Amino acid sequence: EIQLVESGAGLVQAGGSLRLSCVASGSFNDYIIGWFRQAPGKEREGISCINTSDGTAYSSNSVKGRFAISADNAENTVYLQMNSLKPEDTAVYYCAAINYYTEDICLGDGSLGVDSWGKGALVTVSS
Repeated sequence: EIQLVESGAGLVQAGGSLRLSCVASGSFNDYIIGWFRQAPGKEREGISCINTSDGTAYSSNSVKGRFAISADNAENTVYLQMNSLKPEDTAVYYCAAINYYTEDICLGDGSLGVDSWGKGALVTVSS
């Protein structure tokens, strides 16, 4: 079983940047690693995922051009570089191990295709 631990979250002003890290222990290369988020009062949404075998990725329209996902296979780590942050990006961000690489699963609500979740990390963007 794969375990996931997020780090790098915190408070940032609008327009600023943060880089989230997701360190995986276990069968890192057997999974797609994705990032989901849940804002207060809203449903969870998938925002980006990466196939660590070939580096291909999906990103949602809400973060495309601002967020970038990458992987360091040697360190079993997936990163989410978040730039030009907006107050509406405020949410708990979760790292997830996805067992089937499709856009619908990666950018869905996480109810399908996710084998393991990190505990989550709060990103707060102040205006």
